[in-house]
Amino acid sequence: MTKEFIDILIIGAGPSGMVSAGYLQQYGVKIKVVEKQLFPRFSIGESLIPRCMDNFEEAGLLEVLKNAGFQKKFGARFIKDEKIGEFDFSQKFGKGWDWTWQVPRADFDNILATEVLSRGVDIAFETEVIAADFSNENPIITIQDKNGYKTQIEAKFVIDSSGFGRVLAGLLNLEKPSKLESHSSVFTHIEETKRPEGKEGELITFEILETEVWFWYIPFSNGKTSLGFVAPTNWFKKFDNDPEIAFAEMLSKLNHYKGRFNNYKVEFAPKQIKHIAKSVTSLYGDKFALTGNSAEFLDPVFSSGVSFATESGLKAAKLALKELNGEKVDWQTEYEDYMKQGIDVFSSYVKAWYNGDLQDIIFHDNPNPDFKEKICAVLAGYVWNLENPFVKKHQRILATVANYLKLENI
Repeated sequence: MTKEFIDILIIGAGPSGMVSAGYLQQYGVKIKVVEKQLFPRFSIGESLIPRCMDNFEEAGLLEVLKNAGFQKKFGARFIKDEKIGEFDFSQKFGKGWDWTWQVPRADFDNILATEVLSRGVDIAFETEVIAADFSNENPIITIQDKNGYKTQIEAKFVIDSSGFGRVLAGLLNLEKPSKLESHSSVFTHIEETKRPEGKEGELITFEILETEVWFWYIPFSNGKTSLGFVAPTNWFKKFDNDPEIAFAEMLSKLNHYKGRFNNYKVEFAPKQIKHIAKSVTSLYGDKFALTGNSAEFLDPVFSSGVSFATESGLKAAKLALKELNGEKVDWQTEYEDYMKQGIDVFSSYVKAWYNGDLQDIIFHDNPNPDFKEKICAVLAGYVWNLENPFVKKHQRILATVANYLKLENI
C-alpha cells in the first residue's frame, strides 16, 4: 500500500467538491479529489437557483459554465388546478443574480470536473474511501481504486462532498433523522421532440396535484426534459409495480400537462429515491467538514440542493485554507451556524409548502407585490440576507401572512 501526503482531501467531484477544489487551486493548495464514479454520470438536482452563480464565480468556474449553452432559468412557475403563481428572479428583494441554469447534471458536473482537472488538480475517478482514521494529528484516509489497489492518504484536512454517498456521515456515525416529513421522488428523462416554442418550453414548472404531491417539468437546452414526482412515500404504492407503467399512471393524474408526454419513450426506467431529506448530528469535526448532500439535503421543491452544495463547499474551503495558514477558525460559528441559518430558512419554506400556508400565499387571487418580491428572494437562494423580513422572521411570517389572507376572504 502506497502513502500520499497532501494538504486537503476532497471526497466527491460533484458541484460542491469542484467549487471547493476550484477555490483552493487558486491559492496553490495541494489537493486530491476522490470520486467513486466515472464521469460523465447521471445525477439528480437539475434545477439551480441564482445564489449558485456567486459561488461558481468565486471558485473561478463561472465562465466555463457560461460557454456550455445550458438552458437559462429566469424564474419558476407553480400551477395548481387553474391557478398560476409565477416568480421572476429579476423582481426579487435585494441584490443578487437574476438568472441561473437548468442542467443535465451528467454534462454539467463533467464540465466542472474537466475544468478543475485542466488546472492540475488530481481527481481519482472510480476510487472510493473505505476507511477514515481521525485519531492522529492528521487524518488518515484509506482509498481503493476499481482494481482493488489501496492507498493511504494523510491530509491536513478533509472536505466530504460525497453527496448522497454520505461517506464520513456513515463512517463516523453522524447520521440522524431529518426533521422534515418523509417524501420520496420518482423521475426520468424524455427526448421532447415536439416541445412548445417560447416560455412554455423553457420555464421550469411545478404542477401541484395535491397539497403534498407535485410534479416537475425541467426542459434542457439539448432537447431532453426531466420529469418527476415528489410525494409522501406511501403515495407511490398505489401505482403499478412496473416503474414505466407506474410513471405513465402518474402522468395521467396531471391537469396542465395531461397528455403532453403520452407519445414519448422514457430515456431510462424511472428511478426512485426514497425518504429524500437527510441530516447529520454535526456539519464538522476535528480536521473535517461535511458539505452539500453529504451533510443536509432538503426536499427538492425549491431546488435548493446545488445551492447549499456550492455554498457549503465554498465556505468549507475558505475556512480550511484559513486553518492551513495558521489562523484560528471557529467552525461552530463560521460554518455550522452559518449553514444552519440558510438551511433553517429553507426548511421553514418547505414545511409551509406542505402544510399549505405557502401554497395559499403563492396562489392567492391578488398576490401582494411586496410579499412576492421577498419570497422570490428566498426562492432565488438569498437566505442569508437578514434585511429581508421573510428571511429574518422565517419561522412565523409565512403562517402569519397565510392567516391574514384567509381573514381577507371571510
